[in-house]
Amino acid sequence: MNGKRFRLWDLPTRLFHWLLVLAMVAAVVSGQLGGNLIDWHGRIGLFVGGLLAFRLAWGVLGSTYSRFRQFFPTPASLKAYLRGEWRGEGHNPLAALSVFGLLGLLTVQVATGLFANDDITFTGPLFDLVDKGLSNRLTGLHHLLSNLLIALAVLHVAAIAYYGHFKKQQLLKPMITGWKEGEGEAARGGGIIALLVALALAAAVVYVASGAWLPAPPPPPPAAETPDW
Repeated sequence: MNGKRFRLWDLPTRLFHWLLVLAMVAAVVSGQLGGNLIDWHGRIGLFVGGLLAFRLAWGVLGSTYSRFRQFFPTPASLKAYLRGEWRGEGHNPLAALSVFGLLGLLTVQVATGLFANDDITFTGPLFDLVDKGLSNRLTGLHHLLSNLLIALAVLHVAAIAYYGHFKKQQLLKPMITGWKEGEGEAARGGGIIALLVALALAAAVVYVASGAWLPAPPPPPPAAETPDW
């Protein structure tokens, strides 16, 4: 043991990862149970939307291994990985496909939820921007994609377990501590200005998605007076 290690994942990336895990679990539970929890399901969806917006910005402005260009999978990199010839740190090309798949699917899931309804009391924050028929179709897609999202998340966890048990590659520990054992180039970039820009973008997305900017609905008409006879 030579004790060498290098910085792999920055703190914002790690916080995003674990907050997203917690939010996904909470969204699944609240969505399945429904009832009074459905309003919390909507709030969690807005939170996930903010996380995704942050990750989109951080994928451009963040530190080395958090940037999308660092691990974007190409046919050449995938072929090299499958042949055992790929060398690199961070997400390997196959894991990158899973990451982009999850991010893309979550984005669609959040977007459809903004216009959804449950035919009882809940409507998404942007429900008033579409007609009921389109809202019903988006609601159906939202329910359908939830099953695919759960399956992809389970596959993601299974892959981490496989790499840890069979290939002896610890993928979980660096996402907790930020450090990876061995020799490698330490992550650079992703300073405070980049963090503030990413947070501002996330806040703007949550504000727009919340529908707070929409005009208030007109008040209900006054009740008809009952004749006093």
